[in-house]
Amino acid sequence: MNKLIRVFIVEDHAIFREGLKKILSAMPGIRIVGESENGAAFLKQLPKTDPDVVLLDIRMPVMDGIEAAEKALKLKPGLKIIVLSMYGEEDYLYSMILLGISGFLLKTTSLGNLETAIRTVAEGQQFFSPELNMVLAKKVKQLTSNELPVLTKKESEVLRLLCMGFTTHQIATQMCISKRTVEGYRSKLIEKTGVANTINLVIFAIRNRLVSLDELHSL
Repeated sequence: MNKLIRVFIVEDHAIFREGLKKILSAMPGIRIVGESENGAAFLKQLPKTDPDVVLLDIRMPVMDGIEAAEKALKLKPGLKIIVLSMYGEEDYLYSMILLGISGFLLKTTSLGNLETAIRTVAEGQQFFSPELNMVLAKKVKQLTSNELPVLTKKESEVLRLLCMGFTTHQIATQMCISKRTVEGYRSKLIEKTGVANTINLVIFAIRNRLVSLDELHSL
């Protein structure tokens, strides 16, 4: 039996928060263990609710999402945080990636992406809206061609699918290989590029044109 995923919602707009609660309550294996309208209230409830995944808004009164994420990850280093973002808030996202968040989603995302994101980060992976790839890529230094790592055909294919927002399971299915093999390729890619995690790997790949920009623009 799959482990129950305990979710906490931090969102200051009551109507949006109620909508999330209704949607998540209908998803099997997901339980809402808490909710709050700002970061300060969330931090007070964090020790007693002990969530696996937090859906965190960025702009909130009293304490915003950036400060709340930083303090929450100090209190519970293994906490998985998914940032909920609107278009126009991209400048905040890179700072939150550096803090160690597990993913980010646009609030306009599909229900399927929302569920996939929660289940993916609960398993220790990262998930983020592919629409923001190009914005985040601007934050990474572009290397010259002779500084770029040499990738095998399989590594390049895994990297391409990661940049398109595919999960480990989806990549394994697409390439007809095991999830463990995909994870091995991802680890090798991170080692070759010298980045810290999957999100920074994707940013690095786009910025340095290791993947086709035309294909990502079509997402």
